[in-house]
Amino acid sequence: HLGAAIAQRFAREGYHIVATRRRGDLTALVQAVEALGASATAIHSDARDEQQVIDLVAQVETTLGPIAVTVFNVGGNVRHGIVDTTAQVYRKVWEMCAFAGFLVGREVAKRMLARQAGTILFTGASASLRGGNGFAAFAGGKHALRALAQSMARELGPQGIHVAHVVVDGLIENTNTAQLMPELYASKGPDGIIRPDDLAEVYWQLHHQPRTAWTFELDVRPGVEPW
Repeated sequence: HLGAAIAQRFAREGYHIVATRRRGDLTALVQAVEALGASATAIHSDARDEQQVIDLVAQVETTLGPIAVTVFNVGGNVRHGIVDTTAQVYRKVWEMCAFAGFLVGREVAKRMLARQAGTILFTGASASLRGGNGFAAFAGGKHALRALAQSMARELGPQGIHVAHVVVDGLIENTNTAQLMPELYASKGPDGIIRPDDLAEVYWQLHHQPRTAWTFELDVRPGVEPW
């Protein structure tokens, strides 16, 4: 939901959208982008696989054009008590949240450095800042992604590339969240759930910040969210 909202927000400004995920139908998103008068390309790719990420970035750059902005929005939110967290689960969550972010960020940065321009945006979560009961794997992955984003921002910022990290401190309106935390989701009320279109505006604003006043990190939450 958030990824689709971000894609449509940039599409409204005339950007060509490249939508990618490991699996799942992307037809609806492409159609939504085209309905806005923009164009889109759907490519299935696993962000945890180094060669697939290399091939994805190369394909976009050689067949579509230079990448102006990349949004890394891979999830990985699962809940397991620590003694029930298997090595396979922990490793997979880390790969999705952190390792995939490194691969995507590295490959895109290679291209952007040659142009001394571009934006790389990473989606974080409450778990980027604090661990929670049952979320050891997710918090570990998101902490690592935030550290990656900080390091990249400090290295690449002086070279013209804006790297920013968005801490989403609240529940986003989507079916997956409702299924993962049904009681909490139901208790929030209409003003306690982040609307994807509203959050997508933050990504657009980050991309268009002037170079003399870049933001590295923004935390976003509903006004009623306790923090």
